[in-house]
Amino acid sequence: MPRIVHFEISANDPEKVVNFYKSVFGWDIKKWDGPIDYWMVTTGPNEEPGINGGIFVPKELFSGTVNTVEVQDIDSFLEKVKKNNGQVVTEKMAIPGVGYQVYCKDVEGTLFGLHQMDPNAGQ
Repeated sequence: MPRIVHFEISANDPEKVVNFYKSVFGWDIKKWDGPIDYWMVTTGPNEEPGINGGIFVPKELFSGTVNTVEVQDIDSFLEKVKKNNGQVVTEKMAIPGVGYQVYCKDVEGTLFGLHQMDPNAGQ
């Protein structure tokens, strides 16, 4: 069964938000060395329960917090979203060396992500 594996927090002033979460929770937050402005959030050791996330600068489409579900076959889940009256909001995006990401909305308009791991993505 697919599970939530990642969260994303939108931030108009990322440095301010990064400092907030570091100060309040002690999270380890580092700027990602990738093609977009993104901060990787580590909430604790991998051996402990919980998930890690990221911080991003929102665009009109992305505001608030987004939960991302890891799936084995992103294309089949996109079909399930559409079949069940959800909406596919973005095209499938390759994250080089990581996998594929798509954003969707459920039947009430709540935004969520689908992610498929694939180290060959974007190559």
